[in-house]
Amino acid sequence: MTDKDLETTRRGVLGGVAALGATVVSGAVQEAQAQTAQRTFVLVHGTWHGGWCWRRVADALERKGHKVYAPSLTGLADRSHLMTREVNLAAHANDIANLVKWEDLKEIVLVGHSSAGFVITEAAEQIGASVASIVYLDAFVPQVGDNLISLANPGPRKELEDAVARGDLAAKPVPAAAFKVNEKDRAWVDAKCTPHPLSVVVDKVTAAGAREKIARKTYIRATGFDSPVFDQTLVRVKTMAGWKTYEVPCGHDVMVDMPDRLVEILLEVA
Repeated sequence: MTDKDLETTRRGVLGGVAALGATVVSGAVQEAQAQTAQRTFVLVHGTWHGGWCWRRVADALERKGHKVYAPSLTGLADRSHLMTREVNLAAHANDIANLVKWEDLKEIVLVGHSSAGFVITEAAEQIGASVASIVYLDAFVPQVGDNLISLANPGPRKELEDAVARGDLAAKPVPAAAFKVNEKDRAWVDAKCTPHPLSVVVDKVTAAGAREKIARKTYIRATGFDSPVFDQTLVRVKTMAGWKTYEVPCGHDVMVDMPDRLVEILLEVA
């Protein structure tokens, strides 16, 4: 091989390396842009909670330039004065659907914690076209005909059934310790939780097809909280197309216990 041939080969190798490097850099830039592009998050709390539980996550996302909505559902927290027997699952789904409609929100990341898996499933029937990514955070992923009572752990299920049998208006909050909330935050969570409308936990899911049409679906399991139903759900969705799954080592209230890790995950799946 002549010196000229060697030089040509050397230039070809260097050119290939440069092209590969450019491709890697381009991919990294695109990934970084995806992480930093403004996203809109709608965060839906679970039983007994309110928009307050998302404060740490909302603050972190907003500091990164994203738009965040974390409403309290009708009858809960700052809207507890609106508690009536007419507050049912459809009303909570409408809380979220109407927020999206009236704020003209598009390409949202819709997140539901715990029992809000029912709420976001029902809401998606109205606003599915506006949802780019749906996230079930240690939550129920209900099918048609399911209600919260049918899927709850045995202890809470018995308490809910007894409350319904008595004709109570609402279910009393369960102590934060039962959800394995970290000890430092238990008193704060207990002080903020309010009774939950019983009609919501009795109502059954009427449709779930819109959820499956959303391109990006995520299930996040909090391994520090004992829930056979959530464990079974994690195993099930791992085998389903279009789903990503994560496991985090904390109690049920991930937004309280591990807000920074939750923010990382939400930005990855946005």
